[in-house]
Amino acid sequence: MNKKFREELVQRAIGAKLNSYSPYSKFRVGAAVLTDDNIIFSGCNVENASYGLAICAERNAIFQAAHAGKRKIVAVAVSSDEKGFITPCGACRQVISEFADGKTEIILITSEGKTKSVQFEKLFPTPPKLEKLKK
Repeated sequence: MNKKFREELVQRAIGAKLNSYSPYSKFRVGAAVLTDDNIIFSGCNVENASYGLAICAERNAIFQAAHAGKRKIVAVAVSSDEKGFITPCGACRQVISEFADGKTEIILITSEGKTKSVQFEKLFPTPPKLEKLKK
């Protein structure tokens, strides 16, 4: 991924965090995904009094991309108000695995704008192989 797209992805994730609806946890998260045709989709976490009905920022952004017909993600950026790096939760990792591969870049962003990149396979080394069910 070139520097221009990386910077835009980071900024979109930070901007998405500002729209977070997190009155219960006060834990704001924003995410942005880059598709294989260089389109960026963003999302924020949206909470609900019934916690199980909440959605994480990463899944929100991925579902936006899927709704637009995109099926291949090449990078994901995740921003929070934490001073340290946070990684996608297990549910988000599972959803990422549906649209990405092990080499997909995951960009983690601190509250101070510091970034760290990891390959998705470091976060989710053995995703379930359900190719037969997709056919």
